[in-house]
Amino acid sequence: MTYELLIQHGSQIMLPPVVEGVTIEWERQGQPGKLVADVVKSPGLSFQEGDPCRFSVDGTPVFYGFVFDKSRKGSNPNVITITVYDQLYYFKNKDTYVYSNKTATEVIRMVAEDFQLQCGALEDTGYKIASRVEDNQTLFDIVQNALDETLKATGQMYVLFDDVGKLTLRALGSMKLGMLIDDEAAGDYNYKSSISSQTYDKIKLSYENKDTGKREIYVAQDGSHINQWGVLQYYEKINSTANAKAMADALLGLYNTKTRTLKLQNVLGDIRVRAGTLLVVMLGLGDINLSNYLMVEQVKHTFSDNQHLMECKMRGGTFVS
Repeated sequence: MTYELLIQHGSQIMLPPVVEGVTIEWERQGQPGKLVADVVKSPGLSFQEGDPCRFSVDGTPVFYGFVFDKSRKGSNPNVITITVYDQLYYFKNKDTYVYSNKTATEVIRMVAEDFQLQCGALEDTGYKIASRVEDNQTLFDIVQNALDETLKATGQMYVLFDDVGKLTLRALGSMKLGMLIDDEAAGDYNYKSSISSQTYDKIKLSYENKDTGKREIYVAQDGSHINQWGVLQYYEKINSTANAKAMADALLGLYNTKTRTLKLQNVLGDIRVRAGTLLVVMLGLGDINLSNYLMVEQVKHTFSDNQHLMECKMRGGTFVS
C-alpha cells in the first residue's frame, strides 16, 4: 500500500515525505471532511495556509482540500502537522437567502456559485420547495433545511459530500456498498443499549384552544413498557388539532423502543467508505443478532504501518448516533 500527499504552492507541486499515521474523517452532515498528516520538512518544502492538497492511496485520489493549520513541536521541529479541510469547510460561512420554487439541488448550486465552490454530480431531488427565508444561517443549515424539506415531502434522504474536490449529492439508496462487516472484518466494537435517551413510552400533546379557553390533551401510551420502564413522557405543545391523535400514535411508534449505539473499531479499511455509506453488518451483540444494512454516520480512516483501518459510527433502525 502506497500513500502520496501532494501540496501545491503557486505553480510549484511538492510531494513531501509523510510520517505514518495519516487520518481522514468524514461526518454525514454539518462538518467538512478533515485530513491530518505529519510531513517532513525536507529541503525546498515551502507551503502556506490555503494551499491545495491531495492525498492518494495506491494511485487513487481519496481526498482533496486546503491546508488550514500548520503546527510543529520544539522537540521535533522538522515535522510539520497539517490539517486539511475539503470544500465543505466553507459551508460554515453564514448568509441570508430568500428563495422560492427551488429544489434542494438548485439550492446547492446557488450556494456553490455564490461562494465559488466546485460542483460534481448532483442528483436531481425533484421536489420544488415553495419558499424559504434563511436569515443569518450557516450554509450547512441552509442546505440541510432544504434536504429536510425534501425528506418530509418525498421520503427520500440525500447525502451531500465532497468527492475529491467536487461537491456531490447522492440519494441514500445509491450509497450501498457490497461490503460485509462481521466478526472477522471488525476488530472490535462498542455497543450500548439504553432507555435513557430518545426513549418514550408515553406521548402527551397539548393544544391551547383559544375559542373555548380550554386545553385539549392527546395521549398515546404503552402500558406494558410503562410497567417495565416507568413513565417516560414526551410532551409537546401543538398549534393545531389536525391529525393530533395520529401524530401522538406516530411519535409513540417512533420513540417507544430502546435506543442503541454501535461504533465499529479496527475495521479493515476500504477507501470507498464515507459518511452516508450503507454497509451490511452481521454481528451478535448479546441481546440481539444484527444482520442488516446500517448507515455510516461518521468514519475515521487511519493509514499507518502499511495498514488501513477504520472506525465507523453506525446508524439505522433503533441505532442512533
